[in-house]
Amino acid sequence: MSKIKLMTAAVISAGTLMASQAALAYGAGDTFVRIGVAQTDTGSGNGDVLGADLNVQSARGFTFGAGYLFADKVGVELNSSEKFEHDLNITPGGDIGSVDRMPVNLLVNYYPMGGLDSKVQPYVGAGLNYTRFSGESTTPDVSVDSSYGVIGQAGVDLAVTQNIMLNGYVSYADVSADINAGGNTVGKVDIDPVTIGGGVTYRF
Repeated sequence: MSKIKLMTAAVISAGTLMASQAALAYGAGDTFVRIGVAQTDTGSGNGDVLGADLNVQSARGFTFGAGYLFADKVGVELNSSEKFEHDLNITPGGDIGSVDRMPVNLLVNYYPMGGLDSKVQPYVGAGLNYTRFSGESTTPDVSVDSSYGVIGQAGVDLAVTQNIMLNGYVSYADVSADINAGGNTVGKVDIDPVTIGGGVTYRF
């Protein structure tokens, strides 16, 4: 009798462990939200203003997003951030002020480990980036148009509990927009920001 009880306890324990592991895997119908912080690197050679080379400096800010999996391995994600404030300078000429950049990204993500019993859930995604520029602090009549482009990302979620995960990712976006002054186009901002971020994912 004691052997039967021992075997029963072992089966129940194994089943509980498997159920717990399965609960940590992404699956169809899961919804999640993310918050974190990111550093965005704009590189160099970021366009021109009135024939002078434009440089857009890197920036850091808070990020947030939400997503939904309509299949075990495929889902959608909408994410954004607070406004990144980028210092601007031209060569020759030096500092000319700053500009705020707010990206909004809509992506389709692929989760290769979705539906599997894994605490580590990597993903890759691609989609559309919308970037709004504001707060141009050079002269009052200077503005930067909004930009539409493509974005790609790769990331990973590491489960800490059934609902809480640690997140890390890197993304690349294509951002290009005209610079206007007095109703005329006077240059172009052309940046391909590489963003590296980390934070927390909460899954419902």
